[in-house]
Parts: sequence; C-alpha cells; structure tokens
Amino acid sequence: MSAIRLLVLGDVRLRGRAHGYQVRADLEYWGAHEWSSAKPGSLYHALKQLAKQGLLHAHDTAPSTAGGPPRTEYEITAAGEAEFFRMLRYALTATREKRELLTSAIGFLVDLPRGEALDLLAQRVAALESRRDEVTAKGSPAGAGTEEQGHIGEIMKLWVRTADSDAAWARELIARLEGGAFVMAGEGARDLSVLSDRPA
Repeated sequence: MSAIRLLVLGDVRLRGRAHGYQVRADLEYWGAHEWSSAKPGSLYHALKQLAKQGLLHAHDTAPSTAGGPPRTEYEITAAGEAEFFRMLRYALTATREKRELLTSAIGFLVDLPRGEALDLLAQRVAALESRRDEVTAKGSPAGAGTEEQGHIGEIMKLWVRTADSDAAWARELIARLEGGAFVMAGEGARDLSVLSDRPA
C-alpha cells in the first residue's frame, strides 16, 4: 500500500480543494520528504493517477495572474473519501508494512471518531503482541533459538524490540486519547494550523 496515496488523499481532503504546489508544500512542512517516498515527481504523478482513478476530481483553473501556467486544482470524490478511510484504517492496524504508512496515518488520526481510533490502535497492539509471542515461541521460522542462529538471530531480536517499542507507543497514544487528547472527528472543527500556509 502506498503512503503517497494516503498523504495526497488526506491532504486534499483536509484542504477541500488544492493544487499540486499546496499539497507539496504541506507534505514538506510535515517533513514527509524525509520519512517517506513522497518526492515532488511522485507527488504530481499521484495527483494525476488519483484523478484518473476517480478518487480526485481535477478542476481546470484560470491562468496564473503572475503569468505562469494555469494550475489544476483537485477535490476529493466520494470514492476518494472511501479509499482514504479504508487506507487510514488499514495503516493503523497493519504491522508488516513500511513505517512510512503508519507515520502517514498518524497525521490523519484525528479524522476518525475517538472510539474508532481507540479500537484500531487496540487492534494494532493485539497484532503486535500476537506476532511477538509467535516469534519468541519459535525463535525463528526454522524453530531454532536466536542464540543458535548466531548473527542471524539478531534479526529476530531486532524485530521483537521494534514490536515492543511499537506496542508501547500505541498503548501510550491510547491512554492520551482516552484522556481527551486532540480534537477528533465529530468533536469540533479540524485544526488547520497543520497546513503550510496556516489559515486562521
């Protein structure tokens, strides 16, 4: 699953209507160019592909007053909205995807109702604990202990430590959400200070 698709759909949805430069500026503001594969070329390609797939609607705009070429503005469609939430829910529970997918999903966590976000994070913790138990019980896919595998056993140790850390983070986020952190969907206006041009 592509983190770029989730980022682009989520940002266009947040803005309501946006052109490529605005999406690019937002993703750079969030540092996505550092922790994901969202580079300018792939970003503009994603916008066009999402429009081609009916997930975004491309609006023709007037030529730039500064003399540049006209910009295409995009708006999320009903199908795009459904795909955004499908990807968001998946990304919060998937434990075998690249880290950038989870990182992208956290940026849109507040687009979910609080109860649903709590449930999805609890599913994540349960999946991590189950996989950890499976790995530690077997030691390795071949059934050997990590010490018997020499340096290859360090892969399993790294995975277990990473799973423990991921689960601990998710439990802490669950506690913060249960304590009322953040304004979630249905609780008030979405915080737009996360946009690069920070509208009031």
